[in-house]
Amino acid sequence: MGNNIRITKQFSFETGHALYGYDGKCKNVHGHSYKLDVTVIGKPIHDKNHVKYGMVIDFKDLKSIVKEEIVNVFDHATVFNKNTPHVELAKELGDRGHNVLLVDYQPTSEMMVIDFARKIKKRLPKQISLHSLKLQETESSFAEWFAYDNN
Repeated sequence: MGNNIRITKQFSFETGHALYGYDGKCKNVHGHSYKLDVTVIGKPIHDKNHVKYGMVIDFKDLKSIVKEEIVNVFDHATVFNKNTPHVELAKELGDRGHNVLLVDYQPTSEMMVIDFARKIKKRLPKQISLHSLKLQETESSFAEWFAYDNN
């Protein structure tokens, strides 16, 4: 009953990374101005007495979730796969006061978007589902995660 509506909020953050073992320039530490589109799906609230009447989710609430889980963590951080020798570089940078993030995966856009989906899904209200994520690394390159591809 009722219509499912998709709601999208866009975010941006600056993150550095290096791809250990990669055979191109991205093996070097470098950064991107990432853009993240977060799309959730659900039914608008029909209770006229509800403070969020007519909304699937308040954009402000979605913003809080994504900022806490993703943007505030990754913005102006340098991300390394902790299961590589980059962990030594990460320790050196950390000791010098840099914001370093160690993850269990190669920090490609593909793997980051999987991590982001897991983190966002666990924070959404039960009546809201994560529909998709689009993580844009450059003007012409992005990775997408869709719920229906990952059942």
